[in-house]
Amino acid sequence: MLDSLLQFLDRGFLDATWWQIVLYTLAATHVTIAGVTIYLHRCQAHRALDLHPAVAHFFRFWLWLTTGMVTREWAAIHRKHHARCESKDDPHSPVRWGLGKVLLEGAELYRAEARNLETLQKFGHGTPDDRIERNLYSKHPVLGVSLLLVGTVAAFGVIGLAVWAVQMLWIPVWAAGVINGLGHAKGYRNFDCPDASTNVFPWGILIGGEELHNNHHTFASSAKLSVKWYEFDIGWMYIRVLSMLGLATVRRTVPKPKFAQARQVIDLETVQAVIAHRYDVMAHYARTLRQACADEAKRLAQRPEGKLVASARRWLHLDAARWSAQHQARVAEIFAASERLHKLVEMRRELAKVWERSTLSREQLVAHLQQWCQRAEASGIRSLQELSVRVRSYAAA
Repeated sequence: MLDSLLQFLDRGFLDATWWQIVLYTLAATHVTIAGVTIYLHRCQAHRALDLHPAVAHFFRFWLWLTTGMVTREWAAIHRKHHARCESKDDPHSPVRWGLGKVLLEGAELYRAEARNLETLQKFGHGTPDDRIERNLYSKHPVLGVSLLLVGTVAAFGVIGLAVWAVQMLWIPVWAAGVINGLGHAKGYRNFDCPDASTNVFPWGILIGGEELHNNHHTFASSAKLSVKWYEFDIGWMYIRVLSMLGLATVRRTVPKPKFAQARQVIDLETVQAVIAHRYDVMAHYARTLRQACADEAKRLAQRPEGKLVASARRWLHLDAARWSAQHQARVAEIFAASERLHKLVEMRRELAKVWERSTLSREQLVAHLQQWCQRAEASGIRSLQELSVRVRSYAAA
């Protein structure tokens, strides 16, 4: 009897080998990640897709077991993060709290914000509020992870404690720490959106596609997080499979620019198309500025300003609000050395006013864009002339 009990505690009723336990742990944590990115993030927080009730409830039940997170709390905190991004009210921005704190204490920041009733009331609308949510999932969040603990130990024996601990740490480490921390501090940016979000890796596999964080902050309501041809979003792959099976309906993805023959005279439709595709406009403008920096650096290679212009390729294409104090100190010298770069930066600032000037009437916006195109074409700078043609070619979706 005692021997049987000791054997059970040692091996569990599955009597699994070490590699089977590892395989289960990896599979289970991956399902948890899929539940967070597909159900909590893209479906509930951003309404980018609709899930079949059976799929939605499976994810809700699974996350109750493996994380103890409440749908309303998670969605509310994430929506507030987008609404107050990088400000003093952002629940978990490293700009506010510091990278170290978000990386190491991201889960604590989440729990602290979950106790803020104002956040839940203002940002928690539209999340599940049925009987099972009120009486089980929201009311007893600790019960789920406790049941998982008992079940994991029963299945694998004492080693099940480690398996359970990995499950409990998976989301706090990867989502609350890495994505909320590194995803606003380190990585690359496809789009110069107002916050500090970055793409941590171009291949979104380990964290379900959440690695593509800059793409997400730029197009928050898109069900697909990859944008470039070399980026991969495994969460989107799962969504496509669910869609083919009739278990998911995609509501929104990243809008793809459409083009028509370049208009000679700007009209309201052109303005609306440019505003709708403003991130594409500025991404193209950024490439133009980086190339201009490289060209001007070659032209000035024999002069002291050559190295300064070459270094500007890393930051001159950013919005001026994101230039550091060191950049601000150098920009006058760069502009003095290159009238072309000065003109490109000035015209970029003027173009951005099309979507930044909310007080202008439609007629004023049309006139502003028309004047911008005329100035670009009269500048004598080929890249500006090509940008003008592109701007006049944007068509409504």
